[in-house]
Amino acid sequence: MINNYLELYKVQKLPIYQNRMYDSENEARACPKGDVCLVENLETGLVYNTAFCPELMVYDAHYQNEQAVSSLFLEHLKSVAKIVGRSMGLDGLVEVGCGKGYFLEMLLSQGFDIIGFDPAYEGTNARIERCYFKPGMGIKAANIILRHVLEHIQDPVNFLMHLREANGGSGLIYIEVPCFNWICSHRAYFDVFYEHVNYFRLADFYRIFGRVIEAGRLFGGQYLYIVADLTSLKIPQYDMQHPVNFPEDFLHCFEELRRTEHITIWGGASKGVILALLKEYAGTPVKTVIDINPAKQGKFLPATGLKVQSPAEALQNFPLGGIIYIMNSNYREEIKEMTGNIFNLMCIDHE
Repeated sequence: MINNYLELYKVQKLPIYQNRMYDSENEARACPKGDVCLVENLETGLVYNTAFCPELMVYDAHYQNEQAVSSLFLEHLKSVAKIVGRSMGLDGLVEVGCGKGYFLEMLLSQGFDIIGFDPAYEGTNARIERCYFKPGMGIKAANIILRHVLEHIQDPVNFLMHLREANGGSGLIYIEVPCFNWICSHRAYFDVFYEHVNYFRLADFYRIFGRVIEAGRLFGGQYLYIVADLTSLKIPQYDMQHPVNFPEDFLHCFEELRRTEHITIWGGASKGVILALLKEYAGTPVKTVIDINPAKQGKFLPATGLKVQSPAEALQNFPLGGIIYIMNSNYREEIKEMTGNIFNLMCIDHE
């Protein structure tokens, strides 16, 4: 225990952006890096990285985290749209941190009235501002959508308070973030990133908000969501009955892969970046990285400098029955169908 913290996990020299793609191997290897020291705060009960430096983080057009190229992920977004519609209605919505705008445009196509804010936006939709949503903008939403943003913010409760202020002190908010309980139960070491400063449990949000409309898990349990009343926002207090249950054998699954050489992985996003880097540190680097996202193909992963290949390029000479390690088991059936079921697909995130 350190002061009011309980140290959970440490890892060094991770790329500060695991979704930042590079144009050359040298540039990718020279990317800025930072350390992770996950702690449980014994006053608030929240889990975060005490080694995080927010001044390093500047999101721009080089940041590529769009997952909507997958039909499976599209189904996930459709389920989110249904939750938003039934809990918050169709009118007067603001999406904070809308990324490339895909989800926002999906909602527009379904009749939602919505505008978005994101400094990394690359498109031409006039409903999306290339800036942050903050107090003084003169825009008040009926309700706010915050998908996969809060895990990137150093002081999440203070950030939510600023959103409440920017929105005139009221409104509902839909929040979606990775589920820390899933990360712990699956020993998902590949889901701990420098870029993610916070790691949330559903119980955390019940301590952050006094009024919760609905909550649950999504995307095979990997994400959690909550719809809550911004007026009920409060400072969370540590709950001795529900401490973080962090596994002592968190790296057990990696030990199984540590000695395996020349593997091929499917998934050039966050999970693949971390696995590839830990494999390089172990002296058994990954050989091939496959991803279906055209924005990643031909680019290089941060830290390792591995080139991302399309399925067609990577598999043209791949042996029948050869092993492909899938970084996210949610996509196993999609990959199986895409590859004609002629390879041995192994899921990294088995329980």
